[in-house]
Amino acid sequence: MSENKEFKCCPEFTPEIWNEKFHKWKNKRFVKDKVLTFFYIPLNFGSVMTRLFNKIKKSNVDTPEYLCLSDHTSKWSMDIYVAVDGNVEKAENVVISGDFLSKVYDGPYGDTAKWMKDFENYAKGKNVKIKKIYMWYVYCPNCAKEYGHNYCTVIAEVLPA
Repeated sequence: MSENKEFKCCPEFTPEIWNEKFHKWKNKRFVKDKVLTFFYIPLNFGSVMTRLFNKIKKSNVDTPEYLCLSDHTSKWSMDIYVAVDGNVEKAENVVISGDFLSKVYDGPYGDTAKWMKDFENYAKGKNVKIKKIYMWYVYCPNCAKEYGHNYCTVIAEVLPA
C-alpha cells in the first residue's frame, strides 16, 4: 500500500467476510439506479454514484456494508443496487431476499470471464444452481490503486441444485 493516505473514498474491504460464503437475505434494503454502458463498460458510473449517495445522505440513512451490487442487464445498461438501512427519498427503493453465494477475486477487470467460469464451477461444487449474478466492484480505481487490490466479489442468488 502506498504511503499517500490522503485519498480514500472507499472503506477498506475485508475479503474473508465475503470469500466463499453463503448469505441469507430477508428483505435486505437497497436503493436502485441505472448506469449506461458501452459493451459492458460503464460510461456514467461516477455521476450515478454521486447522485445516489447525495440522495442517501439527504435521507439520513447509512450504507452499512458499503455494498454496491451491479447487475449487467445488457451490453448497454447496468442496474446498481446500494445497500441501505432505511428508505431513501426520491429514489427507487427495493428489497432483495433469498439465498446467496459469494466469492472474492482480485485482479484486472479483464479477468472477469475467467472469474465467472471459476464461480460457476465453484457453485456446482457447492451443489447449488445460480439464479442471478451480481458483481460488487469493491473499490473505485483510485482506491484500488491506493489499497493495492482490485477486489471484485461475485454474489449470486442460488437455489438447491
